[in-house]
Amino acid sequence: MDRTSSGGSSFRRHSFTLPCHLIHQIDDGAGRDSISEAGDIGDRAISRRYSESSSVHMSCDHMSENGAVVSIPVDDSLQQYPAVWNTVSDVTPLPPELISPLSTDALKGSEDMKQELNKKLPKLLEYVSCLIQLAVFGILGVLTRYLLQRLFGPDIAGATSDQSYAYLDLPSNMVGSFLMGWFGVVFKDDISRVSDHLAIALSTGYLGSLTTFSSWNQKMLDLSVAGHWLFCVLGFLLGMMLVASSISLGIETAKGLKWVVNRQKICSGNGIWCSRINWKVDSCRRQLAVMVFFLLILAFLWGASGTLVKAEFNSGGSGAQLWFACMVGPIGVWIRWYLARLNGYGLGRAGLLKWIPFGTLIANVSAACVMAALAIVKKAINTKTCDTVATGIQFGLLGCLSTVSTFAAEFHARRESMHPWRAYVYAMITFSASFGLGTLIYSVPVWTRGYEK
Repeated sequence: MDRTSSGGSSFRRHSFTLPCHLIHQIDDGAGRDSISEAGDIGDRAISRRYSESSSVHMSCDHMSENGAVVSIPVDDSLQQYPAVWNTVSDVTPLPPELISPLSTDALKGSEDMKQELNKKLPKLLEYVSCLIQLAVFGILGVLTRYLLQRLFGPDIAGATSDQSYAYLDLPSNMVGSFLMGWFGVVFKDDISRVSDHLAIALSTGYLGSLTTFSSWNQKMLDLSVAGHWLFCVLGFLLGMMLVASSISLGIETAKGLKWVVNRQKICSGNGIWCSRINWKVDSCRRQLAVMVFFLLILAFLWGASGTLVKAEFNSGGSGAQLWFACMVGPIGVWIRWYLARLNGYGLGRAGLLKWIPFGTLIANVSAACVMAALAIVKKAINTKTCDTVATGIQFGLLGCLSTVSTFAAEFHARRESMHPWRAYVYAMITFSASFGLGTLIYSVPVWTRGYEK
């Protein structure tokens, strides 16, 4: 037997075709198995890109009247999808005389694929590029959160305040959760087709920094210390209801828009217009250009923030706190993105409680604890410098380290899964751990040492 026919038989042993309706079964099964990865998986996303050659490869490029047909390598991982594996097991191999030799086009295609993979940035540079974009969008998230605080706060709209269950960051948490339904759930794959880093920067960087869990928890601690326990309970319950409703509304409206756009393309018969311009950042040159572009933006944002902090630091006030927050905010984004690699792993080698996203949980609870510690430090020292630095860290680093939008996405995914009770258990663990530890760190010293409430 010659090499071509041998390669052809090997290729046929390791590949088969499936109609597109079975692909949805694969996707649904994968979604159930990795439900804890619904929000973010951190830097594991980059590692997965470099191991795609050993993963399942699908392509729905060729459409026919009977539906799309795709090629999927057969390996042991398919056995986790019973419906698909049973279908594959029932396939009867074709007789040898009906099997044509493997076309050399496939070999050429594989060479082209290797050349395309070689065009990507080295893994280290791609990691740095992702960190830069996360930093830029993290700062933009901090600025947007500040603007929403001012817009809905006591100075303008008067809809939120520090003394009410409608806490200052409630509007930003709602807006961020709504946008997470758009750009972090429905349109995330579409954005990834242009740039994987952009999809990560938008969801993890911008929306994760636009929303903050640590500030939410701290405002409820302040209410409890002042004796407003009813407002404290309402703050958690109402806040959770509004956040959950916001992401659900975002997902539904985004799905509606996507359906309208897709239907419009079908009705007009012009569904290939977007392929005429290749916007995808898929070459080394484009990736370098994007990295340099965002590096310049980051340098400008950090430079402007540093200059403004230096000019306003001595006078203190919200301006100095905001610009200091912009300087340290990216650190919180990077830590949260790194911690997100723990999502979906569970505890120990057995992967216990895999459905709990421990990365997001650790980020939110730890940020809430440090936020409470800094709050008591400000009361103990009570100087303008300490207040500026501590508030800047709270608003920037800890505000970006904790997130409500990712938490809302994870809550929504579990509520829509086969085990909806997991969503409420996850929420209760997050709230009870954050508020309980915050009470020990912040409330108890205020009560026992008589600090001003």
